[in-house]
Amino acid sequence: MQNKIAMIIDVEIQNTLQSTQIPARNLIENWIKTALTMAEYSQPQVELTVRVVNKQESQSLNFQYRNKNNPTNILSFPFEAPPQIPCNLLGDLVICLDVVMAEAEEQKKLPENHWAHLIIHGTLHLLGYDHIDSEEAEVMEAIEIAALKSLGIANPY
Repeated sequence: MQNKIAMIIDVEIQNTLQSTQIPARNLIENWIKTALTMAEYSQPQVELTVRVVNKQESQSLNFQYRNKNNPTNILSFPFEAPPQIPCNLLGDLVICLDVVMAEAEEQKKLPENHWAHLIIHGTLHLLGYDHIDSEEAEVMEAIEIAALKSLGIANPY
């Protein structure tokens, strides 16, 4: 059983759209903490930014960093400090509000549950998890499913 550590999560939320459809800070922080706990992340303090953007910014970033010319639900940008510099910054999550809301509707999910999944998914990417090959995908998805289950949210896959 993992020791319970009081984890401090410092999240900067950049609501570039001034939207009221973005989940409350305490929910976002809880989803991040759940992902970190399920991934057995052991640092007592983390910092990250959650930036909510429009389709144009999402598409521009997706093209610049992934060579895909379309908006996407979430992009993760891990931060790696030089080894000699202690740093709590995990990185940035960039979420396209329009894509997230459209996907929730298409997939017949509660928007809040879809947000939870994407925040957990993106946080795992910041920790180095990926889904490029099937083995990595299985590990990442198992953590996501367990994290969501702990929140009372059904398997999104």
